[in-house]
This record gives sequence, C-alpha cells and structure tokens, in this order.
Amino acid sequence: MATNKKKTKKTGKSSKYTENWLPVKAITNGKIVLDNGELVTGVKILPKNIFILDQDMQESILVNLKNFYNTLDYEFWLIVADRPVDISMYMSQLQLLYNKTQNQKIRKLIAADINKGNMFMKNDIVDTEYYIIFKEKDKDVIEKRIRRLISGLAGASLNSKQTSNDDLRAILDNFLNVGNSTPFGTVIVKWS
Repeated sequence: MATNKKKTKKTGKSSKYTENWLPVKAITNGKIVLDNGELVTGVKILPKNIFILDQDMQESILVNLKNFYNTLDYEFWLIVADRPVDISMYMSQLQLLYNKTQNQKIRKLIAADINKGNMFMKNDIVDTEYYIIFKEKDKDVIEKRIRRLISGLAGASLNSKQTSNDDLRAILDNFLNVGNSTPFGTVIVKWS
C-alpha cells in the first residue's frame, strides 16, 4: 500500500489531486521552481486606464507598447487574471467611523459609502491583473529579463514590478480552480 502511494505521488497519473501531477516543486523568491530546474517568473503590470487620457497619449502608449513587445526575443506569456477584491477591512472601518460620527450630514455620506461597498461585495467584484511571465534556468538571464521588462514597460508609461510569491500562487489558483468554485479566471496568450 505504501509503495502504491509513492508511485501515485511520483507519476501523478492515478492521483485525484491536481497538485500531484503539476511539475511545480516550489514557489520562492518570486519564482515558480519546476521539477526540471526551470524557473517561471516575470513582472506584474500595474493597471492604468489609458482611456481617460487624450487620444495622442493613448496612441503613444499603444505604439510604445507594441515596439516593446517586438523587442522581446524569447517565449513569454501575457496573462490576464482576475483576483477577488476583499474590502471587508475597509467596510469595518467605515462602520466604526459611522458609529463614532455625530454629524448627520457626515453620517449620510458614510452610509452611502457603506451601501456602495455592500453592493460591490454582493456582486463579486474582482481586480484584473496583468502579467508577463517567462521560463528560464539561468538566474542571471532572469534578472536581466526582469530589468528589461520593467524598463521597457516604463518606456510605454506603464509601471511594473517583479512577480511576488502571492502573485504566482494566485495565477496557479486561477488555473486550477477555473469553472469549479471560483467565478474569476485567467487568460493566457503565448508568444514565441
């Protein structure tokens, strides 16, 4: 019986748990460590609504972004992932503020914010997050690519930062849970 469990864990073919057949060894230092020694990492692009900018600025950002993508000479994935928004702490603070406030006009404003927050919570509001992810074994190449991604995106007026462990876990969770228990998902576009 113990031999069978080891075989199941190693091959993963008869396991009922997805984690047993994924080639993920660990998530550490903003990188997914795969069984074959490759590291998966990248950058998280901070959202920016370009549609509130004037037409010339929008076009400039899009042209710079296109030019930046054309400089990438390795396989990468553009990932768009939804992550649920948790505003429960904010809602608690609003309620405390409402309870402490005596001025009726201010209470009315706070009550309006509480109602709006409740609406968000009932409608499963999500944040959309954007990532550029790649695989590589050489740690020096990884660091150069991350610096190049961050500076290239900055040239297109977009801020970014290296993926964190939490970011990578959220991406994996989105893939593993799509269509089952979560109303949010992930879209990947692969370039090579």
